[in-house]
Order: sequence, then structure tokens, then C-alpha cells
Amino acid sequence: METNEFALRKFVAPEFVFGVDARKLAGRYGRNFGARKVLVVTDPGVMAAGWTGDVLASLREAGLECAVFSSVTSNPKADEVRAGTKFYRRENCNAIVAVGGGSPIDCAKGIGIGSSSGADILYCQGVDRVDVPIPPLICIPTTAGSSADVSQFAIITDLQRRVKVAIISKMIVPDVALIDPLTTTTMPPDLTANTAIDALCHAIEAFVSTAHSPITDLFAQKAISLIDSNLLPTLEAPDNSNFRGRMMLASLEAGLAFSNASLGMTHAMAHSLGGMLDSPHGECNALLLPLVIDFNFDTVPERYRLIGEAMGLATTGMSPDELRSALHSRIASLREMAGITHTLSQLGVTGRDIPLLAEKALLDPCIFTNPRQPQKRDIEAIYEKAL
Repeated sequence: METNEFALRKFVAPEFVFGVDARKLAGRYGRNFGARKVLVVTDPGVMAAGWTGDVLASLREAGLECAVFSSVTSNPKADEVRAGTKFYRRENCNAIVAVGGGSPIDCAKGIGIGSSSGADILYCQGVDRVDVPIPPLICIPTTAGSSADVSQFAIITDLQRRVKVAIISKMIVPDVALIDPLTTTTMPPDLTANTAIDALCHAIEAFVSTAHSPITDLFAQKAISLIDSNLLPTLEAPDNSNFRGRMMLASLEAGLAFSNASLGMTHAMAHSLGGMLDSPHGECNALLLPLVIDFNFDTVPERYRLIGEAMGLATTGMSPDELRSALHSRIASLREMAGITHTLSQLGVTGRDIPLLAEKALLDPCIFTNPRQPQKRDIEAIYEKAL
């Protein structure tokens, strides 16, 4: 069912500064927010690339003390959040700056929750479970994909249960995002591809979400078009600042869309996979997205037609079946040309894993805004096709 164009919707976003050298404004914003000592959350790869050092220099030039927490892995773990929270308190910090991709930013959000409320991060799973404001949070993304810097989502892995926990709250919307496309020039090709397909998935799922609105549609369609036309050129010319800038802009726009419209079945299933396998989130999305489109298509065919148009497909005169096939092929082709060629079985999934994966996907908050509500067997069938 198509939602009413003028249904009641809210839209939240942080202040953001987009453009070359935005990262160097960290000190100014830290001072504006009354920071005294800043916890800088990052990871070893971002430190090696030099971006953390730039941000530390900016903070110190503004007269702010810094403590660095870099024990963050991909798909950040609850124990890393707990360790970061203890470090924040021990160092007597009063503000947080996250430098990195989705993992350091989500970890920083988790540290913010723990340091202000004292609640264990896993108790905050779900929607609006964070009831105390977090400390001032400045985010400086270094990947073009997760959009964690503008979203009200944090995804944390619970290793004991082998699940990814989604925390959704406007309390964890950052105070400012300093979005500098230069920081993406150090991403290796596989990370460039995986994060870009994650952003594409954000935009497509937001566009067909049952909570979409004219405002989120605007951002989602533009993001889809930018990614379709710039991903492969970016991989061919990774030092081209125009291509990198457009991909970073697409990530921002996709983030503004999904943070407010939420997501769907692709993300619910990818979170389940990531919790079990600790596999790259963007890669999981890439493998599942065309299959989920096939499942959803008949429920909202006109919205998928608009997605096809945003991807440059000549949709005029196409039957619904032709459009579904063309869209599936376009996304599968983009994924493969970007070098994402694994199957789920190559990532380590077996047929025996599928019933549990499907159970966990059904419990993920992202499933609730999928345009077609699946049964467990529907989800199992999609995982089976992706093997």
C-alpha cells in the first residue's frame, strides 16, 4: 500500500558542515560545545591514514585536552563500548569526537550512552530506549557509506548472543557532523565498494519504506543517482576528488533519508548475518539487495520504477516484470563490477545456519518498515538463494 503523501512525519538531523577540510573545524566546535577534555574515538586504520592526527591537532590548537580510544573493530562490540565508557570516565572527559567510519562513530554513540546514563549498552536495544542526553558528540566520517554521522541509529554487536543490536533514538543524533570528502581518499577499493553499496541500500530501502515522506524521498532519489553514476568512476580513479566528493555527498543524502524513514528487510537480514559472522556490513547488503527487491516489488512497483529512473534505466513502456528484472540486473551488475562477487556460502554461511539467521532477522527493528511483511520462510528462501 502506498502511504499518504501528507501523513504526519518528523525529520531530525544534526548540524553538518560539508566540504574540503571540514575535519579541521573540530577544535572550533569542541570549544563551542564547552568541551574541556575530549575523548577521541577512532581505530588503528584511520590513525595510520593520518586523519586522527589532523583532528587532534585541531582540538589542541583550540586549547582542548584529548584522550584517544582506538580499541574499535569493525562491527563494534558491546565490550568495546564498555571499555570506552570506563576510559571516558577515568580520563574525566566531557565531550566526544568520533573519527572514522561507522564502527568508531557507533562505538562513540554507545560510549555517550553509557557515560551519561550508566545503562549497559545492550539494555538500550530498540526504539527510544535512551532516556538521558549523551555528552556533546562531534562526528568526522572517513568512509562514504554508513552515514552514522547524521543518523539516529547505532548498531552494536553482542558477541555472546551473536547478534547485532540496533539502537534508534534522537538522543544519539550527533551535535555536528564535519563531513570532509578528502578523508575518503585513503579508503582501499574493497572498502570503497562495500560502503557505497551500503549507502545505495540505505537510499533504496528508505525510498520504499512504509515511513518514507516527500522529504526523505528527495534525499533518497538523489543519493541513488549519485552512487549509480559515480561508484565505478571512483574505483577507476580513486584519487579524483570530484568523484570522491559526489560519493560522500551521496552517503550524506542517503543517511538523511534512512535515519528518518528507517530501512527494511535487506538491513534486517544483513544485521543478522553480521552478528553471526562478523562479516562486512556493506557486502552482506550487496548480496541481499537484489533478492529483497524481487520479494518487495509487487507491493510498491511504482516506487521501484522511480528507483529505476534514478539509476538511469529507460523505464518507459517496461512491464512490471521487465522493470523488476532490469532493476535486479542493474544492481547485481553494479555490485559485481565493483568487485563484490562472493556468495553467502563463501562468507561461511551453511544451510544449517539459515533458520536461526531468519529468526534473528524477523526481530530486527528494520523489518517493521519493509513494504511487504515477510514470514520466516520468506526470509529463509532469500538466504537460500544468496548461498
